[in-house]
Amino acid sequence: MDLIYSLVDFVLHIDDHLLEIVNNYQTWTYLILFLIIFVETGVVVMPFLPGDSLLFAAGMLAAQPNELNVWIMIILLLIAAITGDSLNYSIGKHFGMRVTKFKLFGKQIIKEEQIEKTHAFYEKYGSKTIVIARFVPIVRTLAPFVGGIGRMHYGTFLTYNVIGAFLWVVGITLAGYFLGNIPIIRDNFSQVVLLIILISILPIAFEVVKEKLKKRDGA
Repeated sequence: MDLIYSLVDFVLHIDDHLLEIVNNYQTWTYLILFLIIFVETGVVVMPFLPGDSLLFAAGMLAAQPNELNVWIMIILLLIAAITGDSLNYSIGKHFGMRVTKFKLFGKQIIKEEQIEKTHAFYEKYGSKTIVIARFVPIVRTLAPFVGGIGRMHYGTFLTYNVIGAFLWVVGITLAGYFLGNIPIIRDNFSQVVLLIILISILPIAFEVVKEKLKKRDGA
């Protein structure tokens, strides 16, 4: 429970935590951000790490004088996102569903229904799932893994991986960079994070509702 509380607090107040990290670790902050994005996209059992909110907050922080260089950060995070997805693809290809049995504190991290929802994304959007999934929490981590299990052609995967990483990292980081200093956004950052999360999960919510309506109509 303490872990969950700490994680929620970190996500909702990630701007404050990032500032603290910069003050404590200076240039090492780039490596810390790199590792968070790499692990969130590259390790299938870590889908709960912050992604969208981290990019937005990092962009917002980079807009402050004498803090992070936004272009160095974007390049490093692009590399993290691309290599992370490639690692996840390889894990799915070589180890398959055995990885989903991994447990943390006695609880299974990846649930079968999450894999099934990701499969449904593939059935609807095909290879474009790799791009779309970048903007959907949990699915973002599972999509390359499922692509590896399904033996998607790596050239095709890598193409969509690079496109998705570019749109995700550059888009959200620059949004934070240019919008983060607007007073209403800066002073209500927790609410902005919740809005980002809400927008991110809308595709999943839409699919769930549509599927239930389809089953009800077919009953």
